[in-house]
Amino acid sequence: MVNLTLRLLSRPEVTQLPRIFQTLGLEYDEKVLPSIGNEVLKAVVAQFNADQLLTDRPHISALVRDSLIRRAKDFNIVLDDVAITHLSYGAEFSKAVEQKQVAQQEAERSKFVVAKAEQERRAAIIRAEGESESAKLISEATAAARMGLIELRKIEASREIASTLAKTPNVAYLPNGNNMLLGLNPSMVGR
Repeated sequence: MVNLTLRLLSRPEVTQLPRIFQTLGLEYDEKVLPSIGNEVLKAVVAQFNADQLLTDRPHISALVRDSLIRRAKDFNIVLDDVAITHLSYGAEFSKAVEQKQVAQQEAERSKFVVAKAEQERRAAIIRAEGESESAKLISEATAAARMGLIELRKIEASREIASTLAKTPNVAYLPNGNNMLLGLNPSMVGR
C-alpha cells in the first residue's frame, strides 16, 4: 500500500466565475479537487512499481502535475502549484524493502569475504614463492661454501703433506710432475 499526500494551490478561472458558481457552487474546490486529485494520482501511480515511486519521484510528480492541470481545466480551475509532499508505504512494503537491503548487505559482505580470501591466497602464494627462493639461495650459498671449504681442506692437507715431506731427508719433490724420488741406498734395493 502506498500513501501519497498531494498539495494543490488553485484558483478559479476569473472569466468563468459565474459558470463555476452555477454548476459547482461556492465550495467548487472542495467538490472537484479531491476527486480529480485521487483520479489522477491513481492513474499515474498505477504506471509505476513501488521502487520507481521512490527513485523516479520528480518524474512522477511532473506527470501528476501535468495531468492535474489538464483535468482541472475541464472544471475552469487553474492550478498554480502541484506537488507530492509525502510518500509512504505500508508495513508489508517497508518490511520487504528492509529485507532486500539486508540481503544486499549480506551479498556485499559475502563479496568482501571472497575478495579477502582471494587476497590471503595470493599473499600465501607470494610468501611461499619467497620462501622457496630464499631456500634455493641458501642452498646455493651452502653448496658454494661447502665447495670452498673442501678446497680449503685440500690446501691445508697439501701444506701438511708438503711440510712433512720437506722434513724427511729421504724424499725429494720434483716440481715438473707428480713424481717423487725416494733417496734409497742402492745397496738396499736388491734385498
